Amino acid sequence: MRPIQDLWLGLRVALRDGQVRGLMALTFSLIAGAAFFYSWAEGWGLLDAFYFSVITISTIGYGDLVPQTVPGKLFTMGYVLVGLGLFVASASAIADAIISSRRGGRGKRGQQ
Repeated sequence: MRPIQDLWLGLRVALRDGQVRGLMALTFSLIAGAAFFYSWAEGWGLLDAFYFSVITISTIGYGDLVPQTVPGKLFTMGYVLVGLGLFVASASAIADAIISSRRGGRGKRGQQ
């Protein structure tokens, strides 16, 4: 149970960082925008659209939902390119903040 508590504490510390909060806000905004787009363009319900948006941006891609329309396919190409970079940047910033907090602020950010 300790690793879960450590992770939760690390996330709380990470959320104090303005850069982490900004990246997370951008990531969630992009996911929400994509979900509304897919709901409109593909005619999916919001749950399916959000599910597809999260699965796609995280590169899991189960293949159970696939865009069928031309606008949906074109949007997905751009969404993956932009979203993947943003998703990785968010995850990296969170991990860096957690690691820095465990080292007493002597991580990459602590050296800058």
